[in-house]
Amino acid sequence: MGSQGPPGPPGNGGPGEGEGGEARKLQEGRVARGKRRKAKGKGKAGAGQGGRGSGAEGKPGLQKAKEAAGLGAEAGARAGPGEEGERGGNVEEGARRIVREDEGSAGAGREARGRGDGKEEEWKVRPGRREDARPGRAQGRGAQAWGCIAGPGAAGVAVAAAAEEEAAAREPAGRPAAGPALLRLPEELLLLICSYLDMRALGRLAQVCRWLRRFTSCDLLWRRIARASLNSGFTRLGTDLMASVPVKERVKVSQNWRLGRCREGILLKWRCSQMPWMQLEGDSLYISQANFILAYQFRPDGASLNRRPLGVFAGHDEDVCHFVLANSHIISAGGDGKIGVHKIHSTFTVKYSAHEQEVNCVDCRGGIIVSGSRDRTAKVWPLASGRLGQCLHTIQTEDRVWSIAISPVLSGQLMMHLGSDFPPGAGVLDVMYESPSTLLSCGYDTYVRYWDLRASVRKCVMEWEEPHDSTLYCLQTDGNHLLATGSSYYGVVRLWDRRQRACLHAFPLTSTPLSSPVYCLRFTTKHLYAALSYNLHVLDFQNP
Repeated sequence: MGSQGPPGPPGNGGPGEGEGGEARKLQEGRVARGKRRKAKGKGKAGAGQGGRGSGAEGKPGLQKAKEAAGLGAEAGARAGPGEEGERGGNVEEGARRIVREDEGSAGAGREARGRGDGKEEEWKVRPGRREDARPGRAQGRGAQAWGCIAGPGAAGVAVAAAAEEEAAAREPAGRPAAGPALLRLPEELLLLICSYLDMRALGRLAQVCRWLRRFTSCDLLWRRIARASLNSGFTRLGTDLMASVPVKERVKVSQNWRLGRCREGILLKWRCSQMPWMQLEGDSLYISQANFILAYQFRPDGASLNRRPLGVFAGHDEDVCHFVLANSHIISAGGDGKIGVHKIHSTFTVKYSAHEQEVNCVDCRGGIIVSGSRDRTAKVWPLASGRLGQCLHTIQTEDRVWSIAISPVLSGQLMMHLGSDFPPGAGVLDVMYESPSTLLSCGYDTYVRYWDLRASVRKCVMEWEEPHDSTLYCLQTDGNHLLATGSSYYGVVRLWDRRQRACLHAFPLTSTPLSSPVYCLRFTTKHLYAALSYNLHVLDFQNP
């Protein structure tokens, strides 16, 4: 039991006024405390309060706890000596109990209850500013009590806010419940509106919120932009050649092709000069070296190869001049005048004599093989295993045959001669069909020509001239707007936008001492591969 304080002076209502007087004293005490807080926490105990209270400057939470303890001590003092056994009016029995109320409402507080004179009194106390509560204590006369009300505090609010942000970050990006009227439109209508935006506007719209970022990544919004971009995987007719890759990602890489941003590297090197030819299929690269054809697998980045080849295809006595991939077969043309047929996934290889001189070119489509040679003939062969080596038709020409491409129509007949006013020696070194009625060609006369058989067979509909008057050995197109050519000097690879006359970008891949033609080039939407005399180069447009 704590020591009992001496009786204090009588209050305004007198010792016997009951609960009504106590209520008035509580009201007056609250008014006095408000005035003291306005005076920067410096105040004295009210005249109507019994006992002795102590003020605490700058600590309103502690001041309130002291006052509550003082009032409890006053009630014990009014009981007087000799009434302790009846009323229990000591300081320990007058200690207050704190009850936490609903902190969500604006008028919530803490209740401090003190017992004195056998009557319950409720004291409203505001939450303190400190979370660490001091234990209450009663010391002798004055019965001063110290305490702090447990409350959320600034730290508790900060922790709660951080937890809410973390939970929001884990939630999927849903449509905002509130915001501009644009976000409340049906998705079909919003798609129609966004379809009129260009690439820059869509990128800025994606920065507004997570939901719009997801919404603007829709392939439907980027398809129109991709069809107008360079090498985005769409043909001129709108066919998507890379449906598994998001269109937005392809448009990003397409900007590097347009601006000429790339990183150069070397995939393979040879000890002696070669005239290589290559083809791409999936994640594999097939390239000829001397009288062999080697198959390599790309690593996941597409800019490097596994050094150990997947397969080696042999059979020619001299260098491989040309080869194509068709129906799980490799059809090769050699300098020994023979054609070789190799199955890709087995060791099956057949070769047969086809021409009197070296076979410069070969193509295969629909089970038909067509070869061209220096002996001024082109021949037609079947691919069927039981009829390999049986010549179906021989076409006599006026000059050496350097390039061949089979029309998708597969007519099997001589349809027409293209062009009429070519100077002597203007040979065609590479030709490729884009559609049954359109094709591209390049050669010794330094021009790339675009032919449309529906318009004219005597004159091309468009042409691009090599600015340095170099022979063009090879060409490649994305089937839409991009055109790439390989020159005869310094290993120059040029990129052309077919909607313009001038060259878009030029990449010299060799220096003066090692000048080499670009014998063959291929590209995907992310990389360009160029085969030169001594090495195989790659231009990485995905990670410039």
